[in-house]
Amino acid sequence: MNRTGLHISLLLSLSLLLGGCTGTSTRIAQHDNLHWPPAPATAKIRFEQAFSTPQELGIGRGFWQWLGDVVFGAETDHMVRPMAVVTVGERLIYVADPGVRGVHRFDTQQHSYQLIKGKNGLELPSPVALAVDSENNVYISDSKLAQLLVVTKDSDHALPVKLNTDLQQPTGIAIEPSSGDLYLVDTRQHQVLVFKRPNPLQAELKHRFGQRGGQPGEFNYPTLIWQQQGTLLVTDALNFRVQLFDLKGDYLSRFGEAGQASGYQSRPKGIAMDQAGHIYLVDALFHNVQLFERDGRFLLSMGEQGQQPGQFWLPAGIHISPQQKIYVADSHNRRVQVFSYLGDNQ
Repeated sequence: MNRTGLHISLLLSLSLLLGGCTGTSTRIAQHDNLHWPPAPATAKIRFEQAFSTPQELGIGRGFWQWLGDVVFGAETDHMVRPMAVVTVGERLIYVADPGVRGVHRFDTQQHSYQLIKGKNGLELPSPVALAVDSENNVYISDSKLAQLLVVTKDSDHALPVKLNTDLQQPTGIAIEPSSGDLYLVDTRQHQVLVFKRPNPLQAELKHRFGQRGGQPGEFNYPTLIWQQQGTLLVTDALNFRVQLFDLKGDYLSRFGEAGQASGYQSRPKGIAMDQAGHIYLVDALFHNVQLFERDGRFLLSMGEQGQQPGQFWLPAGIHISPQQKIYVADSHNRRVQVFSYLGDNQ
């Protein structure tokens, strides 16, 4: 047999050997009995699953992908330090991961995975926040590049968004769906910048609000932001509080203060709101997620430090999907955990 025939024979043999394995799923089983608050109280939140790799979402590695890994070396497809997560419809999950200098994209319907980077393989050294607009464009803030980037629909790489102002340390992103306005937290400037978007690759500064300080409407290293029903929620990290604004940036209210007990804050990170108006606040040093009413009244906390399902280790970002699934970037556990809100009538 000549060399070409030997290569073909080897490839066919490998294909037959691996063909039965490429579609296997290692999806993590549900834990229906893991919920908060614990019994005998009525359950409000339930753990659904955790994942770190495509295989844990039922996404197998095809033969040619496997062969490419053997020949050229495998790309990292497991999470290393996830910081933010966002979903696009019921199909796509994006996870920002400075540990792999890129953004994981899991397609749960097409059963495919890709590590998103910049054009021509440009690494993203510090992607820290994500947001999706009404046209399914996914925006990324990279705090080290001091850039806002976008992955347009069906694109396989991130492109810089052209801005008419300089950024210093961009972090949290929120997009108001009706106007399309993009709200970007600049941590080092202690401000929120508001942009209009003529197109996905361009954003023009409309105005900004905030300055450094501890008074209402002022910030001390703000980080992450969430937009819901005409209200902006901003994590005011070193003031140890959450501030609420309207879409114009006018101050509405605040809650929180430094402390070590439930309802207080130590290192507030990601923030989100569900359709019932409950506010979810991730605290990295408490290793948990705390729930509050809109007026700041503490409801409950879920999680503690650890590596088991429902436990956290320096969690960071949080996202609540339109389907009301709660995704938490469990940073030092190298995974995303998924929960569901059971409602007030359970």
